[in-house]
Formats: sequence, C-alpha cells, structure tokens
Amino acid sequence: MHATTVVGPVALSPDAWQAANNTAPQVDGTRRLGEPQRTDTSTESPEGKAPREASEGKVNGGERATKPNGETLSDAELRQLEQLKTTDQEVRRHELAHQVAGGQYTGAASYEYQRGPDGQRYAVAGEVPIDYGPVPGDPRATIDKMQQVISAALAPADPSPKDHQVAATARQYLLTAQLELAQQQSEMNEARATGQAGSESDTSDSTEAPSLSRYDIVTRTAQASGSDALEA
Repeated sequence: MHATTVVGPVALSPDAWQAANNTAPQVDGTRRLGEPQRTDTSTESPEGKAPREASEGKVNGGERATKPNGETLSDAELRQLEQLKTTDQEVRRHELAHQVAGGQYTGAASYEYQRGPDGQRYAVAGEVPIDYGPVPGDPRATIDKMQQVISAALAPADPSPKDHQVAATARQYLLTAQLELAQQQSEMNEARATGQAGSESDTSDSTEAPSLSRYDIVTRTAQASGSDALEA
C-alpha cells in the first residue's frame, strides 16, 4: 500500500477530479478534501465510546433518547436522564445489600419512583423492612439474631441514618441478651456447685458415728453405774 503526502492544496481540472473519484476506491474512515474529519469507531475503546454516545444523546448504546411524544431530548434533559439512571442503580444496589445480609429477617424492598424525561420510571428512594426485635426468653438466639441484623443494617457501602439507627438499637438488644445469658450461666454454675457441696456433705455424714438417742444415753449410763436400765 502506497501513502501519498499532500503538501498544500492541489489544483485539479474538473475532468481530472471526476476521474480521480471514479478510479479511487472509497475506504471507510477516509475523508475527501474539504470534508469534516470522521470519528473512527472501529478501534474505539468502551471508555471513549460511552462519552461520545452520551454527547450524541444515545442511551446505553441505543438511538438518541426521546420524549414519549417522540421529541428529541434536550441536553439538559439528557443529563437529568443519566442522573436518574445512576440513582436508580445505586438505590437498588443499596436495598439488595440489606436483603442479602438480612436473610430471613428482611422482607421485600419497596421503592419511590420519579418519572424521567423519557417517560420511564426510575427509583430514587427505597426501603427494606427488617425484624430487629429480641427473641423472648432466649438470650442466645437473640444474640445470634442481633449480630445478623447489625450486619444487614450496615451492609451497603453507604448506610443511611436510618440504617445506623437500626444497628444501634440492635446493639442495645445484643448487650442486654449477653448480660442475661451471663446471668443464666452464673446461676447454673452456682447451682451446680451447691449440688456438689451437698453431695459431699451427705457422704461425709455417713462415715461419722451415729448420734446417740435419749434411750441410748440412759442405757449406757445405767450400765456404767451397774443398775438396770429403765425404759424411756
């Protein structure tokens, strides 16, 4: 392949210009003298393609976004649309993190929507219900539950103030349950120690001389004095 470098404009007659156009093949990516420069998209990287498509008003690699009535969106509306799409993704990702970490203690997510300039609805806020109440009468189960609740509340990369509030409440329940469990274990240990002490005392008493009854005392006294024993 031969390359020709043109220095400055070259004057051609009309016949020569037409002959050159008829004989020279047109190759994609080339431009004629005087034509605006074209963008070569065959080797364009994804990083460069996205901003170019956004500037052209294309959404997600498709055609230029339009209003419900078919009108083309303005530049300001395009920027608003891209912001709504970003917010929608962030909100859904946030609530999904709660659900995955919360497991059985979380419910289905609900969202608040805003209609974009293209007529579509985009999530701008959301919430996931979570059960963070203690387990009555079972401090050990409460401890396990509160640990999972805290993990679920703080699972997103950017927990909200409400998320931090739920986590703080769950920590209080966690501490209370830990104290109750420690108290139960202390009472069990004390009862076990008391039971062992009572068992040892019974064993010790069985090896000692039996205590004398009133009748035994009278009999032994009579024997020592040489008199007959009196019945008590």
